[in-house]
Amino acid sequence: MTLLAAVGEAHAQDPREAGLQAAHQALNRLGSAAPVFGIVIAQHRYDAQQLVSGISSLLVNVPLLGLSTFAGLTGKGTRFHTVIVALLAGEGLHAETHWFPAYSQSSAEMATRIMELLGYEQRPLEQVLVFADGLNGNPEEFCAGLPAELPVAGALASGNLQSSNSFQIASAQTGRGALGAAFLRGNLKIGVGYGHGWQPVGGHFRVTRARGFWLRTLDGHPASESYAQMFGKPAREWAFPPLNYMTRIYPLGFEQENSPKMVVRAPMRVEADGSFRLNVALRDGSDAYLMIGSPADCQRAALEAAQQALLNLGNSKPAFVLVLVDVAWHMLMQSHMDTLLKTLQGVIGAEVPLAGGYTLGQIVPASGQETHPQFLNQHILVIAFGEKH
Repeated sequence: MTLLAAVGEAHAQDPREAGLQAAHQALNRLGSAAPVFGIVIAQHRYDAQQLVSGISSLLVNVPLLGLSTFAGLTGKGTRFHTVIVALLAGEGLHAETHWFPAYSQSSAEMATRIMELLGYEQRPLEQVLVFADGLNGNPEEFCAGLPAELPVAGALASGNLQSSNSFQIASAQTGRGALGAAFLRGNLKIGVGYGHGWQPVGGHFRVTRARGFWLRTLDGHPASESYAQMFGKPAREWAFPPLNYMTRIYPLGFEQENSPKMVVRAPMRVEADGSFRLNVALRDGSDAYLMIGSPADCQRAALEAAQQALLNLGNSKPAFVLVLVDVAWHMLMQSHMDTLLKTLQGVIGAEVPLAGGYTLGQIVPASGQETHPQFLNQHILVIAFGEKH
C-alpha cells in the first residue's frame, strides 16, 4: 500500500468533542487505510488532556505528536479556534513517540536522551520529528546536543505569550515545558525546505547587556529605547500592547563565521523594564542589525522553501506536507497568508493534504559545514512526506 494522508479539522468549544470530530473527519478521508501516525495542531486555549482524550477514543494505539498554536493552517487557509488532525497510513511505515517532560529544565540533556534511545534500538531511521515548548527551554542547547547527521526537523509551540503558556503532545502525554519526539521508520522519505523574508536595513546595534533569554541593553540603553529611536514611538509604549508583541516582526540579524547569511533572532515580547524576551540567549558584545520583512520577500521565501522540500524529496511524490510558520509571518502578512498557502499548493499540488500552524521557532537539519541541526527564528519550514522507491 502506498503512503496515504488525510487531514481533519473541528471548531467545537468542548476540547474532547473537538478532538473527536477532527479525528473522525481525518479517518473518513483516509478511507479503509489504518492510520500509523497522527499529528495534532490545536489552538492553545484548548485543554490538551481533554483534546487527546477525544482523539484517542477513535485512534486507539495510534502514536500522536502535537503542539499548540494560536492559529492552524490547512489547504483551506488559516484556521482559528480549531483542532487539526493529520493522519498518515501506509504498509511498511512505523512510528513511535517519546515524551520528555524536563525539556524546559535541561534542554541539552533531552538531546542526549534522544540519542541514547536511538542507540538502543539500532534500527534504520528515516526522520525524527520534534515539537517543543517555545516559551520555556533552550532550543539552541537542544540542537547543539544532536549530531549533524541526524535527520531531524520540527518547531516550537506557540501560545499565550503573556502567561508563557503553551502545550505539547506525545500520544497520551500532554503538558507544558516539554518536548515530544516521533521516530519515523520504514517506507518513508522526507524533504525539508525553509526560508525567511527579512532583510537587514542598516540599523546597527551592539549588544551591551544580555542575561539568559533577556536582552537588557543595546548600545548601553534599554532595548526598547533603541527601538524607540528607530521607529519614533516612545520607549514606554513598547511595554504595552500592541507594540510589546510587534517587536516579533522587527528581529535582529547576527553575522556568522564562514557564512554570508545572518542568523535571525526575534523577540517574543517587551518586558516592563524595556528589555526584550527571546527564546535564545545572546552574547554580550555581539553586533546586531535591525531586520525588516516584506510580504513579497515572504512569498518568494515560501516558494523557494516548497521547491527545496520537493527537490530534497527526490523522485518521490509528496503524500502530505507539514507547514510550520513563524508567528511573525501572520503579523506581517495578515490576510495575505491564504494567498501564500495557495502559492505553496501551486508547487506541491492542490490535491496534496496540508496541515500546519504558527510557531515560535523552527528546527532544521544540518547543512553544509554545520556541525549540528539548527534552530531558527522567523522562518517558514516545509516538510514533505513521500515514500521510498
